[in-house]
Amino acid sequence: MPGDIGAVTPRARALAAAIRTVREESGISGRELSKRLGMSHGTMSHWETGRRVPTQADVVSLLAAAGVTGDEKRRLLEMARNAGEPNWLAVGIPGIPHQLAGVVECERAASDVVQWSPMAVPGLLQITDYARAASLAAGLSPSDVETRAMVRASRREVLMRRSPLRLHALIGEYAIRDVIGDSEVMADQLRHLRSTAELVNVTLQVVPSHVGWHPGLVGPFVLYEFPDSPPTIHFEHHRSGTFVVDAAEVRGYRQAVLEIGKLALSPEASAELIGTIADERERAR
Repeated sequence: MPGDIGAVTPRARALAAAIRTVREESGISGRELSKRLGMSHGTMSHWETGRRVPTQADVVSLLAAAGVTGDEKRRLLEMARNAGEPNWLAVGIPGIPHQLAGVVECERAASDVVQWSPMAVPGLLQITDYARAASLAAGLSPSDVETRAMVRASRREVLMRRSPLRLHALIGEYAIRDVIGDSEVMADQLRHLRSTAELVNVTLQVVPSHVGWHPGLVGPFVLYEFPDSPPTIHFEHHRSGTFVVDAAEVRGYRQAVLEIGKLALSPEASAELIGTIADERERAR
């Protein structure tokens, strides 16, 4: 049931971000929009933080007051459906998919993130040219590629803000050896990895290939830790993503992080390997 949900779910975070964007793009202040809807400004603030989930009827009224129609209206009404449910299969749509909106909000609200990324550079560490090349290879339209590239660039802000996100990135060796885009793009990407790893809030470790079986071989995942909500696991798929908050599942993935970490190179050795491969890519330009 919509209403106060206590712990903020990933679905509620995504809906809150969408509501905030709608209100900002309408040019209407939160107080003015609250007045038009006949509600307190506090309720609107809770909607925009995900602490309270509006009903679909609330969302219909809000969209009408903000002048939102068509596909955007249908998208937000779909997001509002069952927004308080904890686990969430978010299906992609053109532009910015629901699951990406959820990821952005999780990154914004999290205090700590652990990401296991065996085949590609983690999203928070991607440079724009790398993200653009990956999106083009995935067959997205030019407009969607640029939209995602801009979102990707803005996501990096959480690592540089006043109270920055603490990121522990476990990256498969394949991800730093494969060439996405071309050698120039990869050289720049690897240099960016090395420089970002120097931040005090970022720990980057490379997991070598050919180390035998470990739980990371099942696939990539992200673990979000929040100061005000239960931790969340995110699995990204080709055109969709899944958010899971089940406590037993979270415990299992925390154990997986420990096991993968035992196989990883130290941060210092990881930086040295990344630098060596970057030099190779530089020479191949």
